[in-house]
Parts: sequence; C-alpha cells; structure tokens
Amino acid sequence: MRIGLLGTGPWADMAHAPALAAHEDLDFAGVWGRRPDAAKELARRHGTRAYDDVDALLADVDAVAVALPPAVQADLAVRAARAGCHLLLDKPLATTAAQGRAVVEAVRSAGVASVVFFTTGFQPETEAWITEQAAAGGWFTARAQWLGAVFGGGDSPFADSPWRREKGALWDVGPHALSVLLPVLGDARRVTAAAPGPGDTVHLMLDHTGGASSTLTLSLTAPPAAAGATVELRGRAGVTLLPESTQGPVPALRRAADALLAAAGGGRPHPCDAAFGLRVTEILAEAETLLSDRA
Repeated sequence: MRIGLLGTGPWADMAHAPALAAHEDLDFAGVWGRRPDAAKELARRHGTRAYDDVDALLADVDAVAVALPPAVQADLAVRAARAGCHLLLDKPLATTAAQGRAVVEAVRSAGVASVVFFTTGFQPETEAWITEQAAAGGWFTARAQWLGAVFGGGDSPFADSPWRREKGALWDVGPHALSVLLPVLGDARRVTAAAPGPGDTVHLMLDHTGGASSTLTLSLTAPPAAAGATVELRGRAGVTLLPESTQGPVPALRRAADALLAAAGGGRPHPCDAAFGLRVTEILAEAETLLSDRA
C-alpha cells in the first residue's frame, strides 16, 4: 500500500514518519505539510518525496496518515476520503461533532477504511488488558487520571502547540482516557458532571450503558513529578489497574497501520475507526458545553 503523510510537526517527526518508513508492507510515498521547508526536510530524512500540492499527493497514494491539528485533520480527511484514500487518523478526530460527522460520512460514501490512532489501544499490554476487562464485565465504577506536564514546567515539544493551548487537556488527553473506558464500560449515556481544576485541568463524571459510572481527571498542567496515567476498575472481579506499556508510539503506530491494512483488505472495520472517533468527539463536546456553562 502506498501511503502519504500529512503533517510535519513534532508528532509527525517523532512518531508517524519513522513508523511509516519502517513498515514492511507500506511504501512511504511522500509528505505534505503546511510548511513546505519542513516537508522537504522530513521527506529527505526518510528517503521520500515532499509534495507542495496536497491533492497531488492524494492522487498518488492509496492511503494517508494524518498528524495535524484536529480541525485541519477533519477537513483534509474528508478531502482524502473523497479522493479514495484510506485514512490513518490521529486523536481527536475533530473538535466539533459536525466536523466528525463529515469525516464519517465521507468515509462511508467513499467506501474507504479508517483507523484513529489512540495510542493505548495499539500497545500490546494495554490492548490485551482492555479486551480482557471488556470480556469480564460486571464493573461497578472506574477512575481515570490522565495527567500530563506539557504546560506544567516540563520540557515538552508540544508546549507551543496552538490547538493544545486553546483546547487543553479535555481534547488532548481526554481521548486517551475514553479509548480505555468506553470499550470496557460501554458507551457514555451522558456526561453527568464537569468541573474545572488548576490550569487546564478538568474533572468529568460519566454514566455508562453497561451500568457503571466513571470519573476522569485530565490535565496538561500537572507538575512533572505528578504526571502519569492511571485507570482503575472496580467490580465483581475485584480491582484492576491498566498496566504500563513497554512500547513507545512508533511500534504502536505500526500496529495501527497493520489494522488499516487489514480493514482496507476487506476485513471488518476496526473498533477504533472514524465512527468511534466521532463518538469520542461527541462526548468531549458535551463536556466542553457543560464546562462553558459553568464559566
């Protein structure tokens, strides 16, 4: 499968480009970015071509991976799907439900495959844990804390990201927490509470279709010593914690590419497809509305 990369920022540089270049079943055919000089440099380092025209890249490939801000991603994903390209997207799919629905509708109309890269869902240890807990069932409550130090004094390459500064932890790490909770506890019937905390920190409470409730604490302004992710489930089987992964984002992205290849080859849609990405977007938008009403 010939695949192109849309985006040249830190995430494209440290994760997407190395994963695509190293994948045995992908032909990394080119890079397009909003900064042509950055696209040329990234392409040079990975032995591929830089494109000045995004439509020319879409015409030359079978699929695209996207490492761009979510609002930009959503518009280009629609464009790519209409050009017949399969989609390896990043979280969040979009930052409005309308944008997310447009992506899902374009994917369905074009008959292309889609996978949204939620890191935890493509790391072997955590993916296996999610599958095991979903099969066990009987969960009563869950607690998720996803605390980053991007704006908390750490040396993060994402600290200058305009969309993260605007949308905060709700939209950046909230998708990670939901990608664990929803497959285990069922869809969120509603966000029952939302409250702000220090910096961009937010606290949410969800009511799930499986009968459980969950609480989420999300932040990008945690002190570096307090950063980390924890998910705890309590139910009939007792108490269990999300395990730590031994793999970084590049191997996980290669597994996401495997999932896209399988879906594009006629397999069933992957659980983390554009439709799942839309549902995550809808939940986050509902939480954002509740937070805005409190302001």
